[in-house]
Amino acid sequence: MESPSSVVTEPKPQPEVPAPQAQPSPAQSSADSESRYQRRAEFLGNPGTKWGLILAGLLILVAVFFLWRYLASYESTDDAQIDGHVNAVSARVSGHVIKLNVQDNQYVEKGTVLVEIDPADYEVAVAKARAEYADAQAQASAAGINVPITDVSTSSQVSGAQGGVSGAQAGIEASRQQFEAAKSQVAEAEANNTKAQNDLLRYKMLIDKQEISQQQYDQAVDSAQAAAAALQAARANADAYAAQIKQAQSKLEQADADLRTAGNRTHTMRVIQARAQSAQAVADQKKAALDQAELNLQYTKVIAPVSGAVSNRTVEVGQNLQTGQEMMKVIPLDEADIWVTANFKETQLKNIKPGQAVEIEVDATGKTYKGHVDSIAGASGDRFSLLPAENATGNYVKVVQRIPVKLVFDKGEIKSHELRPGMSVLPKVWIK
Repeated sequence: MESPSSVVTEPKPQPEVPAPQAQPSPAQSSADSESRYQRRAEFLGNPGTKWGLILAGLLILVAVFFLWRYLASYESTDDAQIDGHVNAVSARVSGHVIKLNVQDNQYVEKGTVLVEIDPADYEVAVAKARAEYADAQAQASAAGINVPITDVSTSSQVSGAQGGVSGAQAGIEASRQQFEAAKSQVAEAEANNTKAQNDLLRYKMLIDKQEISQQQYDQAVDSAQAAAAALQAARANADAYAAQIKQAQSKLEQADADLRTAGNRTHTMRVIQARAQSAQAVADQKKAALDQAELNLQYTKVIAPVSGAVSNRTVEVGQNLQTGQEMMKVIPLDEADIWVTANFKETQLKNIKPGQAVEIEVDATGKTYKGHVDSIAGASGDRFSLLPAENATGNYVKVVQRIPVKLVFDKGEIKSHELRPGMSVLPKVWIK
C-alpha cells in the first residue's frame, strides 16, 4: 500500500491565452488612411461618378413628384361598404300560417307567393259581405223604382191641379160676365115692365071711359103680364148666374186645395228620393265592405314585393301572425339596387363632386369595379345616429366628422347577384 506522500498529482490544464496581436505602428495606420483617402478622391473625381449622382438625384425627384401627384389625385377611405334596399315583408292580415314556400337566402322573383295564411275565415267574410251587398242592392233598386212612379204621379197631380185652378178662374170670369149681362137684362126687363104697367093703368082709365076698345085693353093687360114675367125671368137668370159665380169660386177653392196638396206631394217626392239615395248609399257601403273582404282574402297569400334574396326569415308553419308582424326581408341584388356608401372625412370633401370617376375595390371578390359619385348626404353620419353627440358641454373636443357619400356602379360592371349589402370596399374617388 502506497503512502499518500508517494501519490503523484497531475497538474490541471491551464486555459489558453490568445497571443497578443501586434499593434500597427503609427506609420502603417497613416499609410492606410492615406490609401482610403486617395481612393475616395479618385471616385469623387471621376466625371462618370458626378453624372451618375446627378442622374440618381433627378430620378429620385421625379419619382417623388409622380408619387405626390398620384397620392394627391384621389381620395380614399376604408370606412365604406356595399349598400342596398332592405324590403321588409309583413303580414297585412292576421291568421294561422299553413304553408311556407321559401327558405333563407333563396332568390325569389317579384310576385312569388312566400307565405300562405289560412283563408277559411276570410272566405266566410267574403260570402257574408257578398250577401249583404246583394240585399242592400235589392233594397236600393226597390227604392229607386218608386222615384219615377211618384215623380210621374206628382207631376200629373200638379198639372191637373194647376189646370183646375186655371179652369175655375176662367169659369168665374165667364160667370161674372154672364151675371153682368143678366143684370143688364133685368134692368131692361124692369124698364119694360114699368112701361107696361103704366100703360095698363092708362088703358084702365080709358076703358072705363069707353074711349078705347076692349081688345086694346086686353092687349095692354097681356103686355103688362108679359113684361112682369120677363122681369121675373131676368131676375131668375141673374140669380142663376150669381149662383154660378159662387159655384166657380168653390171650384177655385177646391183647385187651390188640390194644388196645395200636389205641392205637398212634391215634398213627399223629395222624401222618397232621399230614401232612395240613402238605400243606394247603404248599397255602396256594402260594396266597399265586400271589396275589403276580397282584399283581405287576397292578403292571405303574402307575395314578394320585389325580386331578391330572402333573408332574416322568422316565420314558421303553424305560427299565428298578427297584422303588421314582420316575417322576413327581401334584399334586391340587381345592379340598379346596389350602391356604395362611403363615409369620407369632412376634410376630404373639398374636391369631391358628383359625377367624378370612382374605382371600387371589393374585399369579398378581390375585384375592382368602376363607378362614379352620385351624391353627398345632407348631414354627417353623427346626425343620423340613434344617440348623436352633444357638443354643448364644457369638455368639447373637436372631432373630424364623416359625411356619407353615395357611389354607384357603372352600368354592366356588376355581374348578377355578385355583391351583397354590407360588404367592405375600398373606394378611390379620382378628383384630378
